[in-house]
Amino acid sequence: MPRRPPLVIGHRGAPGYRPEHSRSSYALALQMGVDAVEPDVVVSRDGVLVVRHENEISGTTDVSTRPEFADRHTTKVIDGVSLTGWFTEDFTWDELATLKCRERLPDLRPSSATFDDEQPVLRLRDVLDLVAEGSLEHGRRIGVVLEIKHATYFASLGFDMADLVATELREAGWARGEHPLTVESFESTVLREVREHGIRSSFIYLLEASGRPFDLFSAHGKAALTYPQTAAPAGLDALAGTVDGISVDKRMILAPDKLGRLTGPSPVVADAHARGLKVFTWTCRPENRFLARSLRTKGDPGEFGDYEVEWQMIRDGAPDGIFVDHADLGVAFFRR
Repeated sequence: MPRRPPLVIGHRGAPGYRPEHSRSSYALALQMGVDAVEPDVVVSRDGVLVVRHENEISGTTDVSTRPEFADRHTTKVIDGVSLTGWFTEDFTWDELATLKCRERLPDLRPSSATFDDEQPVLRLRDVLDLVAEGSLEHGRRIGVVLEIKHATYFASLGFDMADLVATELREAGWARGEHPLTVESFESTVLREVREHGIRSSFIYLLEASGRPFDLFSAHGKAALTYPQTAAPAGLDALAGTVDGISVDKRMILAPDKLGRLTGPSPVVADAHARGLKVFTWTCRPENRFLARSLRTKGDPGEFGDYEVEWQMIRDGAPDGIFVDHADLGVAFFRR
């Protein structure tokens, strides 16, 4: 049988061209032909699910320029890491709705930064509606890969992220298989909790190349499995039947050596497939900064390097889904 091409997932929309998680970023990704888009969700003080990569928003909004919010500047420990800035949980949704999106990497993506301060921050409901309407407009079924961020941290503040997500999906018409839906997280606990709410979805466990999941570390300390241990055959044995798949840092497929030379594809995809688990990988980006050292060209960090070499090795590893920042390049390469 011919191998099916992987799903091409617009990572936060099409952030190679527009500020991530902005309306135009998502609309452009849909126009460019992605199979799905990926919103990350955090929460506001009044329990609204907000689409931001992190709850600390100084790098992706204009909040630092707003004098009325100067007193919200603070330092917090999020998943064991100290961060200073402005945090979504300290704002109501009405306040967050006044903020404008900004390019997170303006030096690397100056063209995208020309769209700064034009578009408001979105809620999860905004993205769900946009994708449902986009499916009709473009004449194809387009999915959402919904990433739940910092569930254990938010639980410590009294927010039940699984309940908030399940309620929003039901109200938006995404809970019963009406549209292609995937729910993912770096914390397996919240994935189980969303499943227990009866949401019809694929559930994907995100795995970093190093470290431990914060939910399990909080519960078990250093006895918790690391992400690499979870991706090993014994760890995958334990995952089978509890989630539908894993989503791995691309380095776990490429297996670069200390000189940045690629030695993959590694067996992680095949090992997962042998246990009935799907595999996604993140994030395919063409710029020099994000490529293995051996594939970077002599240009500046924002110039495109030999990305097709890297992408071909990832494709050879046979993952089921691939996250991309440049939606048009991803669709053109992984569908050919």
